[in-house]
Amino acid sequence: MPLSRPIVPVILSGGSGTRLWPMSRPESPKQMLALTAAETMLQLTATRATGERFAAPIVVANARHADMIDEQLDAVGASAQSVILEPAGRNTAPAIALAAIAAGGGEDALLVMPSDHVIDDVAAFHAAIHAAMPMVEAGWLVTFGIAPDAPETGYGYIQVGEEIAPGVNRVARFVEKPSRDKAEAMVAAGDHAWNGGIFLFRADAYLAALSDYAPDMLSACQAAMAKARHEGQRLFPDAATFAQSPSDSIDYAVMEKAERVAVVPVSMGWSDVGSWDALHAISARDGDGNAHHGDVVAIDTVNCLVRSDGVRIAMVGVADLIVVASGNDVLILPRGRSQEVKKLTEAMKKR
Repeated sequence: MPLSRPIVPVILSGGSGTRLWPMSRPESPKQMLALTAAETMLQLTATRATGERFAAPIVVANARHADMIDEQLDAVGASAQSVILEPAGRNTAPAIALAAIAAGGGEDALLVMPSDHVIDDVAAFHAAIHAAMPMVEAGWLVTFGIAPDAPETGYGYIQVGEEIAPGVNRVARFVEKPSRDKAEAMVAAGDHAWNGGIFLFRADAYLAALSDYAPDMLSACQAAMAKARHEGQRLFPDAATFAQSPSDSIDYAVMEKAERVAVVPVSMGWSDVGSWDALHAISARDGDGNAHHGDVVAIDTVNCLVRSDGVRIAMVGVADLIVVASGNDVLILPRGRSQEVKKLTEAMKKR
């Protein structure tokens, strides 16, 4: 496969981003919001894979967001070649299978990216993609290992094995989200990377791996695409056949089982912005350590994240708080506990 073939970006936009409530909601999830820049997370994801090396993206998403996706991508000149609207969520492995089939199932390389991550150093990301391509062309499945800067327990890890090409290593093993002491040991050892959920492989190599390790999933996705309804560039896979696919992540279904799996370790300013604490950590802050956005007045206030999309927030004499106001909802909690927002949203559903 010549290097001149453009890489097809595959943007996974099915997530709901519940940990960023109240700004992120089912009708307007995290990837549709401008949280870290003037552009939305989806727009930033699409624009980091544009130019002569890349084809127009394939987006896999929820049908209720189809119009938003079109508007947002059109606004940054990154219109999709197809938007696959899943009739139900089945996790990442089937979503990527739908995209691989839509891409023609051949030798085209697919760059699989979640729609709601931040990458500050796009040049480093492109260099990692370039390093991976010879192995991708040879049929390897490649993942990108994020250089860890802390013993995070919220991410899976990849143990980096021997180098098999310049900048590319064999994956020794995938590690589940670890306990604190295991995470500290892995970071100290220096041979583990965070699993950022970004992948690069040929469409045919991925479908062949599914055929080996998840044949039921492959056949359900093939049947759903064979019966798909087309509306312009929108694709609606058949709901009844897609529902027969097992629900599984690409890590479990394929990457942990396949033979030729490689990792490109890369330091590229990556964050999954998985919580309000994570957003505070990567946001521009004032001299008092506050990150604020919207109509905010803060006096004698330090190390807070304060955001409003409407009402004015006024704060005096407080420290280490997260305060987020959106519509009629206000979230207040101490910094360091933002992972518990998920508990809050579950409690509110029960009310």
